Amino acid sequence: MTGGAMDPLPTAPGAAAAEAEADEEADPPAADSPVPPVSEPRAPDAGRMQVPPGNPLLLSLTLQELLARDAVQVELVPEKKGLFLKHVEYEVSSQRFKSCVYRRYNDFVVFHETLLHKFPYRMVPALPPKRMLGADREFIEARRRALKRFINLVARHPPFSEDAILKLFLSFSGPDVQSKLKESAQCVGDEFMNCKLAARAKDFLPADIQTQFAMSRELIRNIYNSFHKLRDRAERMVSRAIDNAADLLIFGKELSALGSDTTPLPSWASLSSSTWGSLKQALKGLSVEFALLADKAAQQGKQEENDVVEKLNLFLDLLQSYKDLCERHEKGVLHKHQRALHKYSLMKRQMMSAAVQSREPESVEQLESRIVEQESVIQTMELRNHYSLYCLHQETQLVHAYLPLTSHILGAFVNSQVQGHKEMSKVWNDLQPKLRCLFVGPHGAPAPPRPPQDGPSAH
Repeated sequence: MTGGAMDPLPTAPGAAAAEAEADEEADPPAADSPVPPVSEPRAPDAGRMQVPPGNPLLLSLTLQELLARDAVQVELVPEKKGLFLKHVEYEVSSQRFKSCVYRRYNDFVVFHETLLHKFPYRMVPALPPKRMLGADREFIEARRRALKRFINLVARHPPFSEDAILKLFLSFSGPDVQSKLKESAQCVGDEFMNCKLAARAKDFLPADIQTQFAMSRELIRNIYNSFHKLRDRAERMVSRAIDNAADLLIFGKELSALGSDTTPLPSWASLSSSTWGSLKQALKGLSVEFALLADKAAQQGKQEENDVVEKLNLFLDLLQSYKDLCERHEKGVLHKHQRALHKYSLMKRQMMSAAVQSREPESVEQLESRIVEQESVIQTMELRNHYSLYCLHQETQLVHAYLPLTSHILGAFVNSQVQGHKEMSKVWNDLQPKLRCLFVGPHGAPAPPRPPQDGPSAH
């Protein structure tokens, strides 16, 4: 596995944000983004999503196959753009499309909105937050990493990876990718309207789908909580490694400063001038080894940040997108379905009341027409609800396909610890012989340090 971030509308998405911003751009859309308007699935055509062979509910993909779909790099362009209001720009390169394009944060926002409108029943990872003012280097780097995780999860997601908007975002090098993304979404329905089996999704669902959904949601919530704690501890270990590197460097510099001291030796000093001079010379040279130790510790911390913390964050981003999808299912299509049923119930009561009161025929006909329309709305909402559960079933499988990432993370952590301790041990062992002149015997001759006794000496 390579490094990095684990290294396929009735209305167009809303505008992202104003182009003028100071270093940061628009807010990402909320997790409970509105479900596209209710409408009947259209007749099949050549552009519609194709039904996969075999059982379409099953997602037969391994982690290796997912990772092999693409590896996208997101690097910060050194110089900020803009004449007056400066903004950050990113170089986005795709291995799959062999492309290299430049994107702003706003471009990611519009792309994210388009995904949510086109795939409301899929796991769309969240974007990192914006910051209008005071974006320091640490914040910008954290956001770059988050954008890299986002685009890699999207580029490896089965439906997203086959959609035209992904290729557009990763390969279009024109002046205004946002307009192109919005144009691509015009007059195009969401996934429900473009999938051949949308109207038959219920046929593929198990009878206990609601029970399975509840169990899967609880399991993934528990996995998320555990991985969140693992990530926090891994971050603390990385922080300690970096602090250890800084301490070792300062320790060596202080030894060097002591060895470089030019203060004259007092006449009544117990040490002879030659002894103190030898000690100072030995202390002065130790800064090289301690600098090397500091470098090894910093390298280990950096490696664990890239290979352990980042991969934990990638998996957490995926799990969070699943949690967001579950909320969209309940607050979106399921809630709309319940409201449609409630509205239908009210209309039926009005119809019964009108029949009892013998109202005008025209008003009764209008009420009957509205009831028929509402029945159509309810039928479509039921289809959407089943299709939403169908997609949730597949997205759950996708989460479990990523679970073997755990072994990659643990392997990277163990290898980093073994390699780091091995390299630092070698430096410590090389340093030990250079300390001989610091230990003076009874006649002024250098003597090696004695190992500490486990207990009191025998008399």
